[in-house]
Amino acid sequence: MANPKTAPNLPPPKVSHPLPGGGYVRKCDLDAFLGRNFPIPTQIISNEEYTPMSQTPEQRAVEHHLIQIADQNARALGMDRRRFLRTACGMATAFVALNRVFGDFYRVEAAEMLEPAAAAAAKENYFIFDAQTHHVAAGRETPFLIGLRRFGGQLNPQIGGRDPVPEDIYLENYIKEVFLDSETHVAVISGIPALTDAQNILPPDQMVRTRMLINKLAGSQRMVSHGLMVPDLGTRNLETMQVQVESLKIEAWKGYTGIPVAPGVQGWWLDDEKVAYPSLEESRKLGVKNICLHKGLPLPIFNEEYTHPRDIVRASKDFPDLNFLIYHSGFKSVQDALPAAADGFSKSAYVPWVSDLCEARKKNPHMNNVYMELGSTFGLMTVSNPLLCAHVLGMIIQTFGADHVLWGTDSIWWGSPQWQIEAFRRMEMPESLMKRFGYAPLTTEVKRKIFGLNAARIYNVDHKVRRNPIPGDYVDRLRELYKQSGEAVPSNTQYGWVRV
Repeated sequence: MANPKTAPNLPPPKVSHPLPGGGYVRKCDLDAFLGRNFPIPTQIISNEEYTPMSQTPEQRAVEHHLIQIADQNARALGMDRRRFLRTACGMATAFVALNRVFGDFYRVEAAEMLEPAAAAAAKENYFIFDAQTHHVAAGRETPFLIGLRRFGGQLNPQIGGRDPVPEDIYLENYIKEVFLDSETHVAVISGIPALTDAQNILPPDQMVRTRMLINKLAGSQRMVSHGLMVPDLGTRNLETMQVQVESLKIEAWKGYTGIPVAPGVQGWWLDDEKVAYPSLEESRKLGVKNICLHKGLPLPIFNEEYTHPRDIVRASKDFPDLNFLIYHSGFKSVQDALPAAADGFSKSAYVPWVSDLCEARKKNPHMNNVYMELGSTFGLMTVSNPLLCAHVLGMIIQTFGADHVLWGTDSIWWGSPQWQIEAFRRMEMPESLMKRFGYAPLTTEVKRKIFGLNAARIYNVDHKVRRNPIPGDYVDRLRELYKQSGEAVPSNTQYGWVRV
């Protein structure tokens, strides 16, 4: 792992799970070592829910073009490459690099690479509701985050009165990446189940604490919180569900059919009358309509069989009054999907397991209570093969309807969600896919629904409420202080794992 910097100031990143010829490292540590922070990832990053693949030749080509064009543009604007890549012009340059390698999938004008005004003029504004976000430990570039906490104390006495401690950065970095460095208006905080709260990286009471703090500091609704549904724990789960609704006021459930929590269990199926149905009946009784399920993207610690979405059909029919939000849209993996995309889907248009869900929807008209969520799936595809990304988007929009697709980013595993927002805002449906499969164009109206209106509808969030900016809104006031501090630049940090 060579370091091209002339004066390296950090040790090589620690390799986890060594493999022949490499292993896995944190993306932020690798970028810090190499002295690079690109506006978009140039290889697949794992959120620890799935195994990342090695960088592809095409991704290396994107990286090469991005460095080459960025160096040229940075010189023209009288700044170094690192600073340039943190500007709107740097973001536009990243999509030019993607187009050079993969074709014209992203709408970007040449002027946007050198003229900030041109980049701003090309931007369509959307209400953005991110249906899947997480907390993560901060990367190495954290000095400003301590200052952010100090700024916050000047505005809000509730968090003032003491100097910030490292534990505070956990939440502060989430605020910075999601609300200060992106256009996200409302976000859902999600978690992963564990046998005990002590083993849980973010138990329900802490998710709700995040919701409470951000909404209170903002003076407006910026957060929605999941609770955790663990049907394999039986009666204990039902009791916990009641506490989460009555005491924590959670707005939806997150469930992982492929993560066995109870001892001796292999996983659970949503359509299992003995295991899962009592939880669904309890959710109905408690008045929580949204059931969010991790489907696809199986990590080695998951039971892959149980991450397949085959159990959605019957459960959605038996509980028509509940909404089933299929996280990751059931997408199995990039590795399994790329072969079909390599030849432009000339031999097969099948994408595991997204195609399975779409076929099920076509055969079962009752599945109008099933929604396809894009967290990680969109990010994985857009940096690996934009044709695959467009094909999957076209397929699920055509099958489920543009009003049944939900924006999600799985941030902050992928760093700030802004690069994904930019990618979807700019993405256009290729003429070849529209002719062959009958896919509809990715119009502004379609994107408006996916970006936020659909999630707002099912979560009963008023999208018309003015949130950005809001007079007296702490997050917006913090953004102004953030700009005034002279450090109002995105970190371009991605926090997940990459293979080296």
